[in-house]
Amino acid sequence: MANEFTFRITTARFDEDYSPSESSRITTNFANLARGEHRRENLRSALAMIDGRLNDLARTDNPNGDRYAAELDIVSVQLQFAAGGDDREFPLLEVLDIHIVDRLTGERHQGIVGNNFSSYLRDYDFSIVLPSAQQTPGEFTVPDDFGDLHGKLFQHFLESDAYRERFPQPPVVCISVSTSRTYRRNGNRHAVLGVEYEQDAYSLTDEYFAKMGLQVRYFMPRGSVAPLAFYFRGDLLSDYTDLQLIGTISTMETFQKIYRPEIYNAAEPASEVYRPSLERVDFARTGITYDRVERSQLAATQGKYAEEHFVTPHRQVLSRWAARYSTPVR
Repeated sequence: MANEFTFRITTARFDEDYSPSESSRITTNFANLARGEHRRENLRSALAMIDGRLNDLARTDNPNGDRYAAELDIVSVQLQFAAGGDDREFPLLEVLDIHIVDRLTGERHQGIVGNNFSSYLRDYDFSIVLPSAQQTPGEFTVPDDFGDLHGKLFQHFLESDAYRERFPQPPVVCISVSTSRTYRRNGNRHAVLGVEYEQDAYSLTDEYFAKMGLQVRYFMPRGSVAPLAFYFRGDLLSDYTDLQLIGTISTMETFQKIYRPEIYNAAEPASEVYRPSLERVDFARTGITYDRVERSQLAATQGKYAEEHFVTPHRQVLSRWAARYSTPVR
């Protein structure tokens, strides 16, 4: 079973000189920022925002607020089938990996991988599979096996030699809260992650990530105006250092301010009971160009690409593998 396909990892530095390669997913959020006439200004501004927030949260022995800098790498994962022929390799997923540089000591600290998670197969599930399941008007239907293959492939990747040789810890995927759910503070407070919220019910995204072996908690860090969703294995609060958590918060809060300023750059912080909305008008734009409409449109295009170049040509191999795959015991 393990020899039917393997994983190959490549990396590219995400800095102000970054340009998406021909093999990059065009809907990947960081690729969206790196196109057009303002690409260099976009990237420089986003990176400066990350470093600013990093130093704001990491205040110990940092009187001038400039001790730390983030180094970001784009991690691209290719799935390679053992059998030859067309479409033998497929771009499974992309994430960001973080290192934090201490300018005072010269140390370079390992951060957390998983930021800005994106996946062709996820585009296929949400843009092709889910819409095709909607047959009764007014009734939302989710197939029983929705996300099963994606979840199994993700967990298999985390158990692979390719991942374990490269990354010392499990990933944390940090994204926006759902606009379809209501969140309430539960009284918990973490020194770095901030105040904790709980959702009124699991969202479709929560359930999708659960099939990837990830549980979720919601926290609003100091100085933030909305909680972030943290998807993780193990124990989020004890498995990572404060500096690692700060790196993830700084990176993903910055991207969310760019992607969803209505929520993460709102004029007023989230209250005890909070319902996120993209319809708010009292928010500030970052000035960084991001095409949200294009992102939505291209998700369907890339979902179709996954169907044509991954799901359809390898359906038998993938179905046979998935039927035999057992979820890892942790």
